[in-house]
Amino acid sequence: MIRVGLIGFGLAGQAFHAPMIRGVKGMELACVLERKTNNAKTRYPEVRIARTLDEMLSDKSINLVVVATPNDTHYSYTKASLEAGRHVVVDKPLTPTMAEAEELVRLAADRGLLISVYQDRRWDGAFLTVKKLIQAGTLGKVAEYETRFDRFRLDAKPGAWREKPEFPAAGVLWDLGPHLIDGALVLFGEPESIYAATLRQRETAEVDDAFDVILQYPKLRVTLRARIIAYAPSHHLLVHGTEGSFVKYGMDPQEEILRSPNCPDGLDWGKDWGRETEKHWGTLTRVGESPRKIETEPGDYRGFYANMRDAIENKAPLEVPPEQFLRTQRGLLLAHKSSREKRVLAWNEPVE
Repeated sequence: MIRVGLIGFGLAGQAFHAPMIRGVKGMELACVLERKTNNAKTRYPEVRIARTLDEMLSDKSINLVVVATPNDTHYSYTKASLEAGRHVVVDKPLTPTMAEAEELVRLAADRGLLISVYQDRRWDGAFLTVKKLIQAGTLGKVAEYETRFDRFRLDAKPGAWREKPEFPAAGVLWDLGPHLIDGALVLFGEPESIYAATLRQRETAEVDDAFDVILQYPKLRVTLRARIIAYAPSHHLLVHGTEGSFVKYGMDPQEEILRSPNCPDGLDWGKDWGRETEKHWGTLTRVGESPRKIETEPGDYRGFYANMRDAIENKAPLEVPPEQFLRTQRGLLLAHKSSREKRVLAWNEPVE
């Protein structure tokens, strides 16, 4: 049994980590670090509450620490946990700088420990579907790939650290960019160049709340977008290839359920978990054929932690290993640099 200590029980801890950990056979949520509140105890009475990291790590039976706190604390919590001999999962992004990220990766390697970044969106149904289509050659050679996260919220969330400029790695590019950049790199590898533009579209915005990132390959353009002022639905995925096109509307249903009172608990989430209704399926149009609906692959964010369990037990390699989350980190830093300097950057340009 892998006993897990979770640092932080805000939105990320409550909705995206605790349910997954408790939903994977062979894992136990043993302890939650909450400095002042007892929200985890209210939801999970059997879970121990710690007030400090030292208190959590004093339990030698905990062998995996999950860091689900504001971005500016990721480095210190991760470093201390690795130095204490624990494997670590960090909510994205790992750290605000490449130097810190590389230091943590070296530390984990030196200690013979695993470190990974929580890229749950690899287990989105839409991503699994488009990955399957591309790998099967259904679309031919892909010439254009676009994915976007659009929302409609005119006012900043009160007290939200992600919307405060004094917090390192605040803003929507640091928040949603890791998912979109990671997905593109999984599908297509590293590009030749990158261009990005970040915007503050709301009157109350203090940090970027929208972005466009373009990854340029020899014969492929990847466009990654996020908007905070987007009332009407736009496509979530659009792919054009030499043999056809695929378009998908609507976001994965898992997040909405995980953030609701209907959030599942335990191992049995039902046979329909992560499945979309037919009205949300994407449309495939192949050359010379009529458009047809493609059933969305069932998504399941528990896949990340199931893989983490297997990797700790030496049964499988990490799905999100350091070389992959470090290249996503590079993409994020290059995107911010490109936006600041208003120019196209080579992918191999130095970052800090």
